[in-house]
Amino acid sequence: MKRVVMMLLVLAFSGLVRADEAQIRQVLEGQRQAWNRGDIPGYMQGYWHSDQLRFISGGKIKYGWDTTLKGYLNRYPDAATMGQLQFELESVQLLAEDAALVVGRWTLIREKDQPGGEFTLIFRKLEGQWRIVHDHTS
Repeated sequence: MKRVVMMLLVLAFSGLVRADEAQIRQVLEGQRQAWNRGDIPGYMQGYWHSDQLRFISGGKIKYGWDTTLKGYLNRYPDAATMGQLQFELESVQLLAEDAALVVGRWTLIREKDQPGGEFTLIFRKLEGQWRIVHDHTS
């Protein structure tokens, strides 16, 4: 009987893991779609709307949703600068029932160039929604 209960618990947990991973991937896909239609505020919906949001890029550590939004708006003032965003996910790893680590690569397809790099994201499940709380992008 213990084996059956353990097996059921393992199956239930693996189902939850798959559901959470799918939700995290859905957040990233929503961000990609928003970016590709030139909607930076829509892209920002994937981030935790908090002053504690941490964003690391270009050798700088910045905090806050508003600061991050302002940085994106300044760096990408128009659709041509934004280009078309592509993600390639290396891994989505659940660390706890409310925390996940995502590692991947990004590329912007633009008329004159194709910049890209790597990212490490920490997601937290806050009020039932997966949101990025830490973004380290190079």
